[in-house]
Amino acid sequence: MERMNRRQFLDRHAAGAALALALLQAASLARAQDLRSIDLASISEFDASRGLKAALENGALAAVRLLGVPDGFLANPRVRIPLPGWLQDAAGFLRAVGQRRRLDELELAMNRAAESAVPLARNLLVDAVQRMSVVDAKNILTGGDTSVTRFFADKTRAPLAAQFLPVVQRATEKVGLAGKYNRLAAQAQGLGLVRNEDPSIQHYVTRKSLDGLYLVIGEEERKLRQNPAAAGSALLSKVFGALR
Repeated sequence: MERMNRRQFLDRHAAGAALALALLQAASLARAQDLRSIDLASISEFDASRGLKAALENGALAAVRLLGVPDGFLANPRVRIPLPGWLQDAAGFLRAVGQRRRLDELELAMNRAAESAVPLARNLLVDAVQRMSVVDAKNILTGGDTSVTRFFADKTRAPLAAQFLPVVQRATEKVGLAGKYNRLAAQAQGLGLVRNEDPSIQHYVTRKSLDGLYLVIGEEERKLRQNPAAAGSALLSKVFGALR
């Protein structure tokens, strides 16, 4: 009976222990010498789990705030959405023959569409964090600089694409060049000039919107880990401050 109770106790706490161990392993890989001076007993398994989730959620919400506003995409060279593929290649010629204004209108509409769609991501991003598994946590902590980006993309890309697409369609359908591009894209796709996941300008903008969102989430989460005190959270300061 005593042996069975012990096994049940270990099973109940296995998930939390694995997460705490992953945190410590990540810190050890980065700064093995500094680990000796850390008061590990002060970081509970529960705090470790909450700390990681708080960092992910704060990073996601910060990215939504940064991108889901006018010029959030357009004025940010890291995520600004350029004209797609072969249209961008032909832009020089098209501008030379008097199409500059129409190209500029299309690029503006694409980025404004992304800025309008991003706020829709808030609930799904937060839900993904709350449902994070121990395996997810270990992958995030040991997966390198792009691990957070991959986590959110894996968990939310498909449902967010479904939410973004109608918003993007409404924002771009008023631009005449978008319709012409889509008709040409259907032909170009058969020649291998357009990616299969981008059968229309709206699909292209949706994909690039999500790429930009996940990129910025990863950047914001890394900032929080590097300077947890800046988040104004005692929990983040305790967990990630100790593991720096």
